[in-house]
Amino acid sequence: MFRAIRPVLAAALLTAATAADAPPVPLMKGDRIVFLGDSITEAGAGPKGYVTLVKNALQEKHNDLGVEVIGAGVSGNTVPDIQARLERDVLSKKPTVVIIYIGINDVWHGEKDPAKGTSKEKYEAGLRDVIQRCQDAGARVVLCTPSVIGEKNDGSNTNDPKLDEYADISRAVAKDMKVPVCDLRKAFEAYEKEHNADNKEAGVLTVDRVHLNDAGNKFVAEQILKMFGD
Repeated sequence: MFRAIRPVLAAALLTAATAADAPPVPLMKGDRIVFLGDSITEAGAGPKGYVTLVKNALQEKHNDLGVEVIGAGVSGNTVPDIQARLERDVLSKKPTVVIIYIGINDVWHGEKDPAKGTSKEKYEAGLRDVIQRCQDAGARVVLCTPSVIGEKNDGSNTNDPKLDEYADISRAVAKDMKVPVCDLRKAFEAYEKEHNADNKEAGVLTVDRVHLNDAGNKFVAEQILKMFGD
């Protein structure tokens, strides 16, 4: 009896291992990747930005695939903003992959006046809308959680509690819609605990608590590339 089930068990374990080893978003020949976001992504398309670093890495390692990378970040954008311009700036480009990095301004704009931020209900509904429209257009989607508004690693940044709530919403939406998550929130928190011994508010991965410095752009690019198995 034991010998009879061993091949079946081995096959099952092999299948599970193969699935576990597969990247969340395998690259395909001719992929067109659009990065959708706010000022972090807008700056990310600059010479040292994370979008450019991803582009350069993919061209170097996967030149045979002819992957195209497009930045579609606009300063100050929130989830409702990317909903409004999705057709013009993303879907019209015929993407095969859309990387969504949003959520900072939805929280940050409401720091002093909650009415200027995005409610949790609108944030969730908006993410669902953007993801669904991208999927309906045939694109694979990766959803990034919002990263940081302040780099202190002890939970004392003003917006930490609310940012954690919105990151949780992003994770829940992604899970429900079967979309892979690039969990920048968790990645940044882990990095800050290890590399921010002085508990500084900025200057480790950001220049101003939010926008990325060179180290931050490199770090985000590394997290994105992991989604492709690189």
